[in-house]
Amino acid sequence: MYSPAEVARRYVETGKSKAALPVGRMLLLGMLAGAFIALAGGSATFAVSYGGRLAGAAVFPAGLAMVLLAGSELFTGNSLLVIPLLERQLTWGRMLRSWGAVYLANVLGAGLVAALTVAAGTFDGVYESVVATAAAKAGLPFLTALLRGVLCNFLVCIAVWMSLAAQSVPGKLAAMYLPIFTFVLCGFEHSVANMFYLPAGILAAGRYGVAAEGLSWTSMWTGNLLPVTLGNILGGCLVGAFAPGFGGKIEFLGTLFINMMFCVVVPMVFCS
Repeated sequence: MYSPAEVARRYVETGKSKAALPVGRMLLLGMLAGAFIALAGGSATFAVSYGGRLAGAAVFPAGLAMVLLAGSELFTGNSLLVIPLLERQLTWGRMLRSWGAVYLANVLGAGLVAALTVAAGTFDGVYESVVATAAAKAGLPFLTALLRGVLCNFLVCIAVWMSLAAQSVPGKLAAMYLPIFTFVLCGFEHSVANMFYLPAGILAAGRYGVAAEGLSWTSMWTGNLLPVTLGNILGGCLVGAFAPGFGGKIEFLGTLFINMMFCVVVPMVFCS
């Protein structure tokens, strides 16, 4: 097992490699990650319907397991790119380029799985739950969605961090399982998972003729994905900024705080 300081040092090189990928490869790997998370979300939908939230939390970690072991690119986990940024081994431009390309690809991958599963009639027996879940997510107050996003990605990045400390496949799976289980059980908000849940709910509402007040393509973004994405970035950057072995960077945290406060306050004004 690698020590926390060793994980931090190794991730500097890992992060540089991720940010240096050609955009086309980022898009391909990002679509795979979005699809993996979406498939886990679909499975968790059935688990919740038949066994409750505890069952859903037990199933959903399969998504991150596929992401980590199949070598794909997940936006939320890539918040840890702040680690090489802090060490001045990565520029802001390179980091933002990676985040943007991977985010777009995650949207495409998760959305494609949502469209395919609804079109295939996968949710014929649980469509009311699919629509209700999406409507509830789209109706969250901005600050609530933001804070749930912070808490979620703090745990997701801790899961990634812990998996990087392990040197075997069973060790990696065991390390990442409980943090992901915890965020699902607590009902925190994961932007990439919601790239599946929300489109699936909108499409299912249309396919099965279910009324879903407040659920639309616009509310998907303004009511959920925007605040949750901002929260995910904050939560992930907190893990990266205080990475053991580096001790955090005060100047980075100050800059991040100012920029994120601007990004939070302006959308809250327009979405309120």
